[in-house]
Amino acid sequence: KVQTTYKENIAVGAQLQQTVASLVNQGYKMIFGTSYGYFDKALAAKYPSVLFEQATGTDVAKNLSEYFGAAEDTVFLSGMAAGAASKTGDIGYVVAYPIPEVIRHANAFALGAQLMHPGAKVHLVWTNSWFDPAKEKKAAQSLHAAGADVLGQNVDSPATGQFAESAAIPWVGYDSNAEKFAPKSWVTAAVYNWGAYYLKRVKEAMAGTWKSGFYYGTIKDGFTGLAPYGPDVSAATKAKIAAKMKAIEDGSFYEFTGPLYDQTGKLRVKKGVRMQVLSGGTNSLYGMNWLVKGVIGSPKG
Repeated sequence: KVQTTYKENIAVGAQLQQTVASLVNQGYKMIFGTSYGYFDKALAAKYPSVLFEQATGTDVAKNLSEYFGAAEDTVFLSGMAAGAASKTGDIGYVVAYPIPEVIRHANAFALGAQLMHPGAKVHLVWTNSWFDPAKEKKAAQSLHAAGADVLGQNVDSPATGQFAESAAIPWVGYDSNAEKFAPKSWVTAAVYNWGAYYLKRVKEAMAGTWKSGFYYGTIKDGFTGLAPYGPDVSAATKAKIAAKMKAIEDGSFYEFTGPLYDQTGKLRVKKGVRMQVLSGGTNSLYGMNWLVKGVIGSPKG
């Protein structure tokens, strides 16, 4: 019933346009774009009979849906693990692009670390790539040389962890369970379960019930979670993280509730105000262009 194919390492621009055109010409009726910036309203309008699903964007049209989820919640929890693992409070964080997605994850990570280690500082190095092992290793080396005793990341290769293993310091990953690359340094990671959404949407397309929309998955619906813990994470740390995860699930806690201050000490989110996903301009998750107090680095990259 279902015929699938996939295309890897597709650059936004001419290559993407050619790839989509080729897939449409081959008869594919549903196309998922699994990286930021692939599909927009203009592209969807060009192929009105094709259903497009775009990860991490905001454009919605009759045949274009957006999907992502609250990984900031699990990144916050992984930040708690990083804060607990740090002796000095200096934590390095290797980050991809200076876009709201990565900025909110860096902020969530820092807030989690500060919860477990008050006064902790999270130092950023931008790689301007989702996957560049050489750049990531160099960033990790520079962060450790500057004093970071724990490393985290919002990029996709295990290079940061492999360096952490060689330096014998803890490492918090992202996006996958990468413990095998650094078994001694591994702490945990925020991870995604994309499959449930893909299955649901393909079934709807086959049944003729597919409708465009904006999906934002949660811990509660199984979209995001934590990878297994590494060997050195204490029972006390696990218990504190489990309690916070439960509070996030039941809505009694949300890391992006004010008061929240930026790097300059300016109040950005007033006490008791919960940041929203789309509404609120630069005070929304999808518009965030500022870093919280305690993050060292520029939100502009």
